[in-house]
Amino acid sequence: MERKVFQLGDIVQMKKNHPCGSNEMEIIRMGMDIRIKCVGCQHSVLIPRAKFEKNMKKVLRSKNAGEESQESNEK
Repeated sequence: MERKVFQLGDIVQMKKNHPCGSNEMEIIRMGMDIRIKCVGCQHSVLIPRAKFEKNMKKVLRSKNAGEESQESNEK
């Protein structure tokens, strides 16, 4: 199975919705545990990395993708 690639600042889609109804989360801290913040209600949760990797579906918006498009616009 391929390892999921994600970085600090990415917006990811989770398998289960947050109680507010949103399933989009922003990664705001990484380490052995990962802190994610709900895009809908701004509530943050600290979960173990293994549980996060299991419950993450995909990366919706990468923080680096936005930076690269801004650099190309400046040129």
